[in-house]
Amino acid sequence: MQIKHLLNVCFFAVFLFLMEPAMAQNKVITGKVTDKKDGSPLIGVSVVTAVGASGGAITTTDGSYRISVPANAASLTFTYVGYANLTVAINGRTAINVSMESDSKTLSEVVVIGYGTQRVKDATGSVASLSTKDFNKGVISTPDQLLQGRIAGVQVTPSSGEPGAASSISIRGTGSIRAGNDPLYVIDGVPIANDANAASGATTGSLGMSSARNPLAFLNPADIENISVLKDASASAIYGSRGANGVVLITTKKGRKGAGIQFSSNTSISSVAKRYDLLNAQQFIAAVTATGADASAVNKGANTNWQDQIFRTAVSQNYNLGFGGAKGGFNYRASFSYDDQNGTVKKSQLKRGTGRLNASQLLLGDRIKLDLSFLAADLRNTYAPITNNAGFQGSLIGATLGANPTYPIKNADGTYYFDGTNRNPVAMLNLIDDKDRVHRYLGNFGATFKITKDLSYKGTFGNDYSIAKRTTYYDPLLQGYTDADNVRGQTISQISGNGRGQIQNVKLSSQITEHTLTYDKKWADKSALTVLAGYSYQVFKNYSWNDVRWNTTTANVLVKSIDAFKNRLPIYGDTSKSELQSYYGRVNYSFMDRYLVTATVRSDGSSKFGANHKRATFPALAIKWKVMNESFAPKGVFDDLSLRLNYGKTGNQEFPPYQSLAVTQYNFGNNSNTLLWSPNPDLKWETTTQYGAGIDFAIFNNRVTGTLDYFNKTTKDLLFFQYFSAPAPSPGQWINLPGKIINKGFELGLNIAAVQSSKFRWDVAYNMTVLKNTVKDFKQRIVNTGAINGQGLSGAYAQVIQNDYPIFTFKVPQFNGFDSNGFGIYPNGIDKATLQGSALPKFTTSLTNNFSYGPFNASIFINAATGFYIYNNTANAYFYRGNLVTGHNVTQEVAKSNENVLNSGEVSTRFLEKGDFVRLSNVTLGYTVNLGKSKVFKSLNFNVSGQNLALITGYKGLDPEVNTNKDINNVPSRGIDYASYPKPRTITLGINAGF
Repeated sequence: MQIKHLLNVCFFAVFLFLMEPAMAQNKVITGKVTDKKDGSPLIGVSVVTAVGASGGAITTTDGSYRISVPANAASLTFTYVGYANLTVAINGRTAINVSMESDSKTLSEVVVIGYGTQRVKDATGSVASLSTKDFNKGVISTPDQLLQGRIAGVQVTPSSGEPGAASSISIRGTGSIRAGNDPLYVIDGVPIANDANAASGATTGSLGMSSARNPLAFLNPADIENISVLKDASASAIYGSRGANGVVLITTKKGRKGAGIQFSSNTSISSVAKRYDLLNAQQFIAAVTATGADASAVNKGANTNWQDQIFRTAVSQNYNLGFGGAKGGFNYRASFSYDDQNGTVKKSQLKRGTGRLNASQLLLGDRIKLDLSFLAADLRNTYAPITNNAGFQGSLIGATLGANPTYPIKNADGTYYFDGTNRNPVAMLNLIDDKDRVHRYLGNFGATFKITKDLSYKGTFGNDYSIAKRTTYYDPLLQGYTDADNVRGQTISQISGNGRGQIQNVKLSSQITEHTLTYDKKWADKSALTVLAGYSYQVFKNYSWNDVRWNTTTANVLVKSIDAFKNRLPIYGDTSKSELQSYYGRVNYSFMDRYLVTATVRSDGSSKFGANHKRATFPALAIKWKVMNESFAPKGVFDDLSLRLNYGKTGNQEFPPYQSLAVTQYNFGNNSNTLLWSPNPDLKWETTTQYGAGIDFAIFNNRVTGTLDYFNKTTKDLLFFQYFSAPAPSPGQWINLPGKIINKGFELGLNIAAVQSSKFRWDVAYNMTVLKNTVKDFKQRIVNTGAINGQGLSGAYAQVIQNDYPIFTFKVPQFNGFDSNGFGIYPNGIDKATLQGSALPKFTTSLTNNFSYGPFNASIFINAATGFYIYNNTANAYFYRGNLVTGHNVTQEVAKSNENVLNSGEVSTRFLEKGDFVRLSNVTLGYTVNLGKSKVFKSLNFNVSGQNLALITGYKGLDPEVNTNKDINNVPSRGIDYASYPKPRTITLGINAGF
């Protein structure tokens, strides 16, 4: 039998030639296979003429099949994992459409993998999949929020609670220092760049940078049908140079027969989940008096709750309309959405409008399939003045925390109160206007041609284009903005008394062309072979330009026009282009549905690297043994049991282009060109090698199913920008650091059908991850990061990357409380920093309980993390008792402490806290209306959900799931909380209707 298999592969061309006359004696039957419950197409259904017969067919992505059968064939048999087998009499027909009924006793999941789909029971790598029923509910700004906490090994940490803010996403740990740790996103087969499609905020240093925008903010979460995560190298190696951090495959909803019209609407109410416990005016005066200071010197007689002045109860709305259908080989789905998300900080807002069209058409007897996917999105952000490094005066949150509660908001003449030093939070809100608008277009066209029954070709062209414009105006009446700034050697006057305007434009585009050949063959003994070969070319372009002006034309009067200023910089910006050319192949072989092998190789060439290392090859191998298909399998114990092994290499080239070349930049100050970096022609790929093992199992009549995985991945040749000591011809150059970063651990995922009855159902989903991260062979090198802000803390930092410790390990002096005089005790000395814990959790877990009873359903989602630390830079900058003397507010705890007012707020373990938490993340209640024989509605459902309802943690800040960007020299930090936008607590009411 195996010789026959090899002959089919090695002499494939001969078989094609010989098959034509054989087919002349047969007849061709075509049709579609759909789900009996909802009419959706079933992918990968096996179609054969009779048990034991040779030949057969497999349904494609729209459920269609084409099979050649002997003239005397009596029936067709349809088999599909998760569905009951179905045999249908032919009775002379040449077109047979069937509907299959799901079988709850078997696994029914089909997962999306790179360049195709696969039955979950046939997956050799570690692939996790979520469908719409598994997604997080409520106010969802971006797709990553749909899967937060839902998948073992995937950690999603939002940078803040701001609408549309970016998240840090780690799949099986953090392995890179400078080349990025975010996964590759692939939307309907098109890999997109991880660049945020919006300007980052201030172009000048003293104002600080706003939080990064989420690169997926343009995508409407309601359009998403499925999210698959490729976690190990054997699964992600098909994406080679871009798969080192895992791959997130997003599949949007397609048209299907009888889909009709779907409408959904949600209204949400959000409030700040937790506020800082600051002193009111009376408490503040008493606390200042208790220090021995003269309270009258800082008492201005008002009673202002500054948090009330900047926070609000926010109302958000979301509307989605979708319609589609399928008939005669054509299917389509169009959708439109509108989101108006208001943040809990006044003025902050995200408005998003999207339109999407997915369509496909079968031609020439289903031999040709055309696919079209197109998205247009319009995003409008309004920003509150919250930044991550705006100096000791802080941005809006920082200014609010330290604001004296006895200060009035305004003077008697209506102008904003200003004490000569500290910024007025209300003035900041009202006198800074910061908005952007982003247009994003994502298109994908593909054509699939069935050359033969087993061989098909697919060509794809994708285009991703966005243009963003951010406009920011600072009123000259703003007080406390007294720093002059410098842009490319040109000094810009302070904002106070002068005003400032700036426009930032960012244009991003990428085009991808891919060609694949797929050979898919199945044999009667349940053996199967799928061979994929492909070529890909993608080009990325980034163009930005800025217009900065200052000094309003009319003194102390702001006109929101970029032309209403006296002074300006020349228009300046940057342009970059990079290219990625790839060849790839994958072989999936299954012998008698017992032994499965997946071998993958991808060769990538990137223009970013020097002439000596432009191309790299990334191989992978995975095997799976379906133990339950053996005659000796322990069937009395297991309903399903499979063992997996995997090994592979992936790469990372996420760093700026042109680093192997000498690039200069024009300096306005001295009219000269400055070398930006020294070239490195020997710069090579950062590579990650990963191996692991896994077990898939089912017990108790498939009532309990699960996976257990061990993984070990090592990243080496770390991409890093090495700064030179002055004097030097340039600031530095990109190099490959010696050493490696190792991530290893275990993942467990369980699904339990706890109760299954005719009226009541209870399902439980549980996952957990144990992770250990270590830096090895780093020698004596220490990389500092985690800048700490606050008065007197210039140049301070709290994190290091150092040999034999986890990445993002905190290194600060040890603090042992206060002595009898109220001064800090540092047993090793205030200047002796010691290594502490890491910001990376050692253990993460989540638990979901789903209930249904008649028309009612409910879901409760809890997630937790332990074994990590948070540096509370907010407390370090604002909350020490000496601030009372200078008229700054503090928390109740600080006011009641015995700290001496002369004690300095040094960086130390005083502000380093455990981040362990348990969160009630989501609770959803739903009711499905019994419509009887309604001629209007096909379905009608009402639901209410709550997000971030409860939090149990010892962390004294607002929330331990926070990640303010506090990089040093662009080396990212992790786990630092600095006056960040607080997370909201949200209640959402929704309706879903089908017509």
